Amino acid sequence: MIGLKKGEFGIDLGTTHILIYQKGKGIVLNEPSVIAIHTETKEILAIGERAKIMIGRTSDKIEVIHPIQDGVIADFFLTAAMLEHFLKKIVGKRFFQHPHVVISVPYDITSVKRRAIEQIAGQIKAAKVTTIEEPLAAAFGAGLPVDEPVGSMVVDIGGGTTQVAILSMGGLVAGNTVQRAGLSLDTEIIDYMKSTHSLDIGYATAELIKQTIGSAMKPEEDEQMDIKGRDFVYGLPKIVTIHALEIHNLLNDFIYTIVDSIRRCLEKCPPELVGDIVERGVMLCGGGSLLQGLDRRLERETQIPVFMAERPMECIALGAGKML
Repeated sequence: MIGLKKGEFGIDLGTTHILIYQKGKGIVLNEPSVIAIHTETKEILAIGERAKIMIGRTSDKIEVIHPIQDGVIADFFLTAAMLEHFLKKIVGKRFFQHPHVVISVPYDITSVKRRAIEQIAGQIKAAKVTTIEEPLAAAFGAGLPVDEPVGSMVVDIGGGTTQVAILSMGGLVAGNTVQRAGLSLDTEIIDYMKSTHSLDIGYATAELIKQTIGSAMKPEEDEQMDIKGRDFVYGLPKIVTIHALEIHNLLNDFIYTIVDSIRRCLEKCPPELVGDIVERGVMLCGGGSLLQGLDRRLERETQIPVFMAERPMECIALGAGKML
């Protein structure tokens, strides 16, 4: 386990990525939250970036697992092993004893799941573990004045969930969680390619499609992309040309879900705070917010100014770090 020297860390425990903020240094780690294990011996073969490159490229004796699902721990022991590995990677041979750790959690997490995250402290020998709701951490990290008596709205699009929240005076006034985000969009692209083009692709290819030609705004030009995969019917290699408009149409339902979530939050909060948000706008953060044109599309749909955080993927880790 971890031993020697004092350390303080803010941790964004995400479904697809773990980011760690070290006090005095800033963001010191950003790696995929995946683990590769041997299905028979249960031996851990790779963690983080090394495990991610194995996705879709291994035999049936190796399984690549996301031990964190929708921002909560799905596998306690693998999560602990992954976190310990990353902390050791940060400090090298100078292991920390009894670190203070601030870990992000979904705002609507149950008490049982919150305790599971707090129990991780025992595995890494932390002297103190504090949890912070992800929307609050994101708002802190984005530099919003959440401690002041004004309304701030955050839309955090992560890997497992999308969280929309209105904050004021250091607390959450209203919130809504959508069980759709980056990973579910990749799944929808995989299903679309299979049903429409009879092409079997993996998550890495789906993510590449989303990042390359995915757009929240209707494409002005007929942008195309050649996709390699396996013919779903005949099992042979196949190349299919897809259009950006296809992916745009596929993403529309997800965008309308976010718009509806924003509307639901506004309905729950006092009129004075709604006025603040109409004036101050909505802050986008999380890896999913990097979808091309998403800020402009949400602004058009809601008639509220929408801004992208300066460091959208790092907001939660930065906010957890500020809690230190």
